[in-house]
Amino acid sequence: MGKGVVLVHDWLTGLRGGEKCLDVLARAMPDATLHTLLYRKGKTTAAIDALRVVPSWLNRLPVVHRYYRGLLPVFPSVVERAWRFPEAELVVSMSHCVAKAAQAAPGVPHMSYCFSPMRYAWQMRQQYFEGVGARGLKARVADALLDRIRAWDLKTAERVTHFVAISDHIARRIEECYGRKSEVIYPPVDTDYYTPADPGEKAPGREDFYLVVSALAPYKRFDLAISACQRLGRRLVVIGSGQAEASLRKIAGPETTFLGWQPDSVIRDHLRRTTALLFPGEEDFGIVPVEAQACGAPVIALGRGGAAETVRDLEGSGEPTGVLFEAPEVDSLVAAMERFERNRGAFDPQAARRQAERFSTPRFERELLGYLDRVRGGVGVSRAA
Repeated sequence: MGKGVVLVHDWLTGLRGGEKCLDVLARAMPDATLHTLLYRKGKTTAAIDALRVVPSWLNRLPVVHRYYRGLLPVFPSVVERAWRFPEAELVVSMSHCVAKAAQAAPGVPHMSYCFSPMRYAWQMRQQYFEGVGARGLKARVADALLDRIRAWDLKTAERVTHFVAISDHIARRIEECYGRKSEVIYPPVDTDYYTPADPGEKAPGREDFYLVVSALAPYKRFDLAISACQRLGRRLVVIGSGQAEASLRKIAGPETTFLGWQPDSVIRDHLRRTTALLFPGEEDFGIVPVEAQACGAPVIALGRGGAAETVRDLEGSGEPTGVLFEAPEVDSLVAAMERFERNRGAFDPQAARRQAERFSTPRFERELLGYLDRVRGGVGVSRAA
């Protein structure tokens, strides 16, 4: 089913965690209409492409996918005109930017699955206007602009009847930013694909290298991983690309190997073989640490954000799946790596696997679609086969 359902997603330019969440709804509601700011067919999933996808007029701008984040100031005006749905029976937005500003008719439920309140207006001002500087006219204009966007973001939270957060961390942020309570439903992790080894395949052994996997953005703090491995003389493999890659390469020594972007099969192979995954940044949820645990790999992560909810720390856990460190500093990460190396025997790959299965895709489908059933007052939503 899905008739009368409107789905809203910020933009569809690639396949990341948010799009994997949307894919579940696309398979469950093939008759739904999907609205988005930008759409690149073939860049997400077949189920998403099979929907009736309605992008905004921004999608007609030449090569807009290369610079769309710079259009943030015009997003509110686009949304106010385009995302009004008086005929919808249910609106479901999946939002980290503007999707939750979609407007349903009075009395019609609007559930927003919130990856985060708009980061650019609340937590990531410096990153968004990087290069503007702390002083001068440009900085004052930037601050005034983001003040207006934040006020709009706060006001449009009133259009949401039901907030669902991707983690307890984000639930707290929703309450801090919007003054609203929310249900917590963790995102899906493909534990059928990310496994210690395929059935009948000889399990690879753990090798002597640490691993980071992600888009190479400054806030992910992979500089800490590089510096910690340099200090300890440990091998580090970096999988990913992004705006911080050049600066990371400058500080890296011979013990660090950059593989760039890699397909899922290569990532899975490395997760099966690595000594441990390093995850030094603060994330809203963080799918990669769960994928690592699904492959039986320990995780050494900053004990903030989503990782604090998905990794069982060596301290205080009968079945630890990793080590959490307190501060985003090299010394803190080095100490965590040394603590891990002294206690390698405490980490059971099967315990890591069991922890990862708590976040499986079937679990997400049951919880999210069941929640939507309740929101609609008992009107059924078809489950994916």
